[in-house]
Amino acid sequence: MNKTKLLKNLLPGALGLAACMQASAAIEFYDKDDTTVSIDASFNTFYTSTSTDNDISGNDRDQSRVKMGFLPNWVGFNFKKKVDDLTFGGRASFWVSINDSDESPTDGLIDTRQFYGTVDGAFGQVLFGKDFTLFNRSNVFNDEILLGYGWVNDTIGLTDGNNVSFGNIGSGYIYPLPTSQITYRTPTIGGFKLAIGIIDPSRTNGDDDAEEEAPRFEGELTYNTAWDDGTLAAWVGGLQQSSSGSTTSDVDSTGVSFGARVKIGGLALHASGYDGEGIGMLIGPADAQGLGLSNLVVENEDEIDSSGWLTQASYTMGTNRLALSFGQSEIDNAGDWENETRTVAWFHRINSTFTTAVEFTQNEFEIGGDTEEADTFGIGLIVNF
Repeated sequence: MNKTKLLKNLLPGALGLAACMQASAAIEFYDKDDTTVSIDASFNTFYTSTSTDNDISGNDRDQSRVKMGFLPNWVGFNFKKKVDDLTFGGRASFWVSINDSDESPTDGLIDTRQFYGTVDGAFGQVLFGKDFTLFNRSNVFNDEILLGYGWVNDTIGLTDGNNVSFGNIGSGYIYPLPTSQITYRTPTIGGFKLAIGIIDPSRTNGDDDAEEEAPRFEGELTYNTAWDDGTLAAWVGGLQQSSSGSTTSDVDSTGVSFGARVKIGGLALHASGYDGEGIGMLIGPADAQGLGLSNLVVENEDEIDSSGWLTQASYTMGTNRLALSFGQSEIDNAGDWENETRTVAWFHRINSTFTTAVEFTQNEFEIGGDTEEADTFGIGLIVNF
């Protein structure tokens, strides 16, 4: 496993999840002539302690860190201008690593995960640029522990990683890696909204002359409704792409994602999952070239089957929210990778800006019959604007 490449490529990608926590009341600093500009930001730091029992490497250890949680620290700029019957928009957002001083004393990571424009009208919306993709998008954005920490270990990494933790990536859902795209979203009709995108494809065929004649296609249909004391969100998504070469078989990646979240009073329930082949386990088809983990996508010229599911419950009472989470991902390669995570988290909202988090996570990662168990305790401070 190329862990160096994994950390270098996966971690900056994971930073993109911050957008789904974009502050609902961004600070507006310009509003004139039908043009508005606003800014949003988030700051968090966790103290964590991880204890590993590792039969895969044979090395057990206890490690404490002061680092970011699943969401990073970020600042985002939003633009909007109305011209006749159209509204033009854009977003540029940047994420900063706070826990890479040991390797890069003063050279902290600043990463760009969103840089896109939008055109809105009666027809819906067209988005063009770099943003989260659609496959597994709602699975992630509806995660009950999004503000928390999630799993880490030494086999895949991030116990000592210089960036964010995994959350439930690779243990319940695949991360919708921000990628250049052109995406159309319909208007909301009866609670339904359809998004269809052409996505810059991932190289999954290992031939020197590999090619992708068509882009990757992704889509997601969402449904949202509300009543006096509750809400319901449901979704189904899909992915398809092909990568071909002259000496090996085409790699056809296909997948479906699905889920629902219902909230009644203070109780919220979440259930979601995905299933497919040639879609990897962590960041989708990009596992092959982006992370150097081609054995998660294709093996012996056959696409690898993979699946995952996530079940969660949370209860909010006043300024306190307790969340329980159980997720698992499996991939049917030669090593029969299986990743299982259990989390309990308590979030306390001091006010509309400041939140504290306390979390305990148990992770069990199995490859070829060998297992690493990692228990992580974390305490976090979070400020959102």
